[in-house]
Amino acid sequence: MTFLVFIFLLSFLQAEPARISSSNPIFGPRQVTGLQEGSVTVKCFYPRTSVNRHDRKYWCKESRSQCVTVISSSGYTAQDFAGRATITDFPEQGIFTIEISKLVEKDTSFYKCGIGLNDRGLSFRVKLDVSKGPNVPEEAELYYIELGGSVTINCAFGPDYGSERKYMCRMGKTGCTNVIDTYGNVNESYKGRVLLSPQETAGSFNLYMTQLRKEDSGVYLCGAGIYGQKGESKELDMHVYQETSVPQGPHIINGVIGGSVSVECHYDPRGNYTLKYWCKWRKNGCNQLITNLETMIDSYEGRIILHDNPENGTFTIIMNQLTAGDAGYYWCVTDGDTERKSTKELKIIDGQPGLTGPKEIDAVIGTRVTIPCSYPCKYYSYQKYWCKWHNTGCQSLISSEQNQTGLVVNCDKEKRTLYLTFDQVMQTDQGWYWCGVSHSGHYGETMAVYLTVNGGAILPDAKSEDASMSNTGSENSIVPRNKAGVIDDNSSPSSQEHDSSKVILSVLLPIAAVCLLLATVFVVVKFRLLKRTELVSVGSYRTNISMSEFENARDYGAKDNMGINDARETQLGGVDEFITTPGNAEGAEEPPKVKRVRTAGIYNPRCCMQPSLSFRQQSFSNKSSSFPCMPYLWSTISQLAAY
Repeated sequence: MTFLVFIFLLSFLQAEPARISSSNPIFGPRQVTGLQEGSVTVKCFYPRTSVNRHDRKYWCKESRSQCVTVISSSGYTAQDFAGRATITDFPEQGIFTIEISKLVEKDTSFYKCGIGLNDRGLSFRVKLDVSKGPNVPEEAELYYIELGGSVTINCAFGPDYGSERKYMCRMGKTGCTNVIDTYGNVNESYKGRVLLSPQETAGSFNLYMTQLRKEDSGVYLCGAGIYGQKGESKELDMHVYQETSVPQGPHIINGVIGGSVSVECHYDPRGNYTLKYWCKWRKNGCNQLITNLETMIDSYEGRIILHDNPENGTFTIIMNQLTAGDAGYYWCVTDGDTERKSTKELKIIDGQPGLTGPKEIDAVIGTRVTIPCSYPCKYYSYQKYWCKWHNTGCQSLISSEQNQTGLVVNCDKEKRTLYLTFDQVMQTDQGWYWCGVSHSGHYGETMAVYLTVNGGAILPDAKSEDASMSNTGSENSIVPRNKAGVIDDNSSPSSQEHDSSKVILSVLLPIAAVCLLLATVFVVVKFRLLKRTELVSVGSYRTNISMSEFENARDYGAKDNMGINDARETQLGGVDEFITTPGNAEGAEEPPKVKRVRTAGIYNPRCCMQPSLSFRQQSFSNKSSSFPCMPYLWSTISQLAAY
């Protein structure tokens, strides 16, 4: 019983180092084979941290009790390997190599390559076989990839396999499980992360793997034909280590139909990358949508831009006007000294875009155009902007923070609105415009609008009309002449109410003008009628004498006064009135001087009345014409009316 327990503990202790080694970031070949009197080279990988670069590297041979150092970077070399073993460190690449020459049969054993102290630091176990030959089995190609990184594998089998099926499979206990092949079969766990691309040379193809996970470490085969039946294959040994200095970011992005997404692609800013691009993954390739070299697919005009920020090692892809067909896998790719790829999955979910507004606007040259962009309350603290889209990027216009009107964003239940206003739109203003938000240097949601500018004759005195289709807000703005201005509107009244008031005023003002004109005509007519009727006072007698009473009196007044030679003043009823005395015109004496005549306060020495009648007995009718002073009164009243 004690013996069985001892055997169990011994097996556990032997298995423990293997388990620890498999989780260590140090990686190398699992097995190497060399011919007697020949040589082998072992390549070991380690993370390129500052500590690892300067730490001790070693190669040791396992024994029952410990791992005995064969050679180390400290300058030590075991006597049995003196002159036969060398160790070389490449800290910039994170690699050190061990070369052993003049191999002998007793060199066959298990070894370790590691960093630090033997059996206490990081190490990887390697089996060395020494063969008498004549053939040596082909060693597996090693691929050392950081977590979340990518790898490119080239497989070439010659023109004889040009028409054969190409594939990649992963070795397991029961065989080799297919990962991807040229028949369009893709393993579900690798979907969107692996790509097989045939090359121009017959029988050659490239394998691209991205967004590698820890569980992707293992042995793979790439081949032409059918595994285990016909064709050729090559062994690939892949190790994914956890340490990485490059952020990964989310791998799943959600978007809504009509909305937008913003994706950040990370790369090492210390690298020299000549090409950066965004492509959509398909089973038979990855179609480039846009690159940093100002190239893009025509079908994505106005929908996509690429912002590169080498300082922090990111380039941002913004896509808007999303459709259901945009769902799928996309790759961020950098091509330079160290190629890097990452994959993102775009899912289209139910929902509504956060930024809303018109999608198209038609305008006439010279008119005033206002384009609205409404945003929800969650963006109240974000920076808002308008930009004009080009295939080289989106040229920023005036942002809301540059508006000097002193507006303060007050978030309430009503949607906020950001306006882009053209005082006088020109033909060169036609194109795509984006409204967007950003926060802490990261781009957020966007909305695209296409402005069409048509030619047209504008009258010199015509007022510019507002082509706005805004939803909320007033129009307090700072708009430069012939330039675009941005207005962040935070007032309560909606522009719809403002437009309604314009319509009401445009209807009521003409009606009011007509009414005012009618009232003016009425007043003028009434005033003229009143002017033709004056209050005349003769002594104590007051009466309204219409001007029409004098129409005929003026015609006959001369005849009525032909026989009047003198006038005298008399008192009738205590009131000064006029009497006339007829006489012969030839033999009449000079009449006495008239002392006083009171006719409505007007003095006329030649105006008198017939002696036989009092004033009240005189008739004012046009037929009798019995009032002798009628012509003079008519003239006097006419002069008063003229004043």
